[in-house]
Amino acid sequence: MKMNRVVPALVALALAAPANALAADFDPSDEFELKDWVPIHLGGLDLSINKAVVYLFISAGLTCLMGIGLMRFRLRPTPGRRETVGELIYDIAQTQVAEMGLPTKAIRLWFPYVATLMLFIWTINMISFIPLPLTGETWHGVPLWGIYAATSSLSVTLALSVVTFVFTHVEGIRWNGPIRYFRSWVPPVPRGLLPMITVIEVLSQFMRLISLSVRLYANMLAGHILILTFIGLIFVFESYLAIPLVGLSALFYLFEVIIVVSIQAFIFAALSAIYIGSAIEPEH
Repeated sequence: MKMNRVVPALVALALAAPANALAADFDPSDEFELKDWVPIHLGGLDLSINKAVVYLFISAGLTCLMGIGLMRFRLRPTPGRRETVGELIYDIAQTQVAEMGLPTKAIRLWFPYVATLMLFIWTINMISFIPLPLTGETWHGVPLWGIYAATSSLSVTLALSVVTFVFTHVEGIRWNGPIRYFRSWVPPVPRGLLPMITVIEVLSQFMRLISLSVRLYANMLAGHILILTFIGLIFVFESYLAIPLVGLSALFYLFEVIIVVSIQAFIFAALSAIYIGSAIEPEH
């Protein structure tokens, strides 16, 4: 059966189901609740494995397989479709991310990081729109399928941002020395304004950390909530009149998959390159 026949059939079947089988207490925020699957607590540190951690493991594995499969495994002298896709990804990472943000002397060292970061975030965002049996819930012993974005958890995006934040200042100190690097944060200003400007510039460094993490988190969270809300309304209304919501939710779904996923991965990697590059050459 073709996919364009399957979706309407499933929607019709769901709408014809008894009321108590529908999502009477539907709440889209439930999808983002993280429960410990494997509790791991070291003192006050919570290292428990939950749904977000599993998605991170899956994404890391897929990123490695994608990189090896597209750019390392049995490459042919005459590029085929697989090699062409790999070259396209490599070209975007090099010319649009690394070379636009990093100085020439640092590209060889930091290109692998920003390229991997872009590919990893794209992968983890993409699989967040693929239904998987990882909801942690079952129905008569059968795992329920659902969509979930690990990047809709602020702790995940903050962890990614902290890595870039640390690398930025380590490289700034390594290339310029601590005195010259930290002095470069404050532009030449009158002595009376120096304390205020210093505080502002220091805060701006930490605002980079916040903006980098919150941008990705907010975009993915909002997109998933919109999609889950429109899909949930189909069952809440319990009417065939809600079928047009299928088209609306599909529109948001395609917008997120085609545009938002790639843009957010590109922006995160590009800003990481810019931050690291500006620390290496603060005069620019």
